[in-house]
Order: sequence, then C-alpha cells, then structure tokens
Amino acid sequence: MPGKLYIVPTPIGNLEDITLRAIRILKEVDLILAEDTRTTSVLLRHYGIDKPLHSHHQFNEHRSVDNVTDRLLLGSVIALVSDAGTPGISDPGYLLIRACIRAGIPVECLPGPTAFVPALVNSGIPSDHFIFEGFLPHKKGRHTRLQQLAKEEKTMVFYESPFRLVKTLTQFAEFFGSNRYACVSRELTKIHEENARGTMEELILHFSSKTVKGEIVIIVEGLKE
Repeated sequence: MPGKLYIVPTPIGNLEDITLRAIRILKEVDLILAEDTRTTSVLLRHYGIDKPLHSHHQFNEHRSVDNVTDRLLLGSVIALVSDAGTPGISDPGYLLIRACIRAGIPVECLPGPTAFVPALVNSGIPSDHFIFEGFLPHKKGRHTRLQQLAKEEKTMVFYESPFRLVKTLTQFAEFFGSNRYACVSRELTKIHEENARGTMEELILHFSSKTVKGEIVIIVEGLKE
C-alpha cells in the first residue's frame, strides 16, 4: 500500500506563520524534502523537529522524482517544503505532485503562506480578479509577454529578484505606461517589511535611490478602459 505525500507551506519570513497542523505533519512524516536543507533546518530546529532531510530543488527535481515516488510506493510518508511559502507556486513541486497522482499515490496540500496573497490584499489594488504571472522570462519571450500584458485589464501579480527590480519596473513603465499604478512589497512578515505604492515612475525613483533586499512581489493594476 502506498504512503502519502504532504505539501507543507512554510513561513515566508516570520517563523510564527505556520499552522499547528503543519508542525504536526512535519513531526510525523518519515522524510522531509527541502528546497534548501540549510534553510529548512532553521525552521525545524525552531520547532524541535528532528527528521531526515533530502534536497529537492529545481536543479535535481527531474532526477529525484523517480526515487521519491518509489519510496512513496513502498509506504513512506513524505513532506515536501520549499524555502518559503507553498511548494509548486514558483517553487519546485509540480513534477513530483503530477508523478504521484499518475502513480496513484495520495497527495494532500496543507493551506498556508503564499507571498502574493498578503501583497495583493495589502496593495489597495482590486483583488477580485487577478492573474498570477510569477517570474517573467529573463530573456526569450519576455518582450512578447509584456506586450500581451499591456492590454490586460485584470490586476497582475509578479515575483522578482531585488537585483532586477528597477530594471523590471523600467520595462513595466515602457510597456504599461509610466503612470500605471503598482505596489512593490518586500520582506513580507519581517521586521523591515515595505509596501511601496505609486506610479511606475514614482516607484523607479524610490527604488533607484536605495539598496533593495528581500523577496519581491509586484502588484500592477490592469488597463483601465
């Protein structure tokens, strides 16, 4: 009889942002698959959890899927976590989940932190209809996608690296217009959390004058008629 795969969201910053159920599951499973074992070890030590850790990240995901599914088919109960937030949302997870479903292995995803939700709600930009873009392509297809999104009427959600933030905002100003309103959220749930709101032009000026750190979520209003 196969075991079970649990998808366990972890805090995006503040270590208190984890459910009691997630802590219990992490204590009960046979193995935890982690995007970065060093990052996950900090969380596990904080909650007194002592379980075997194996790496499962974007660079080894294709190779590790078969091994993990074999263990699950033999009855192991395994938890998958990412460095922060919910696995599968711009993080590894999809390939393993798909393989488990195809093999008849039970999969259960716990509810929990996802960075774009607090950023979207806190932006003040309409959140009743939105599209999640995640990370845009770095090169191939980037301009084509931006041209398509320039006509999008729904609120748009992007993830970005702090090192590319100003460049991305500059491209948004080029394709969406310098007066398009947006909100840039970083260091969510941490001491230095920032939610900067304004036009593209204002945001470019704001972030060009400082060193940007932390994971970035950009919320952009849709095209108004």
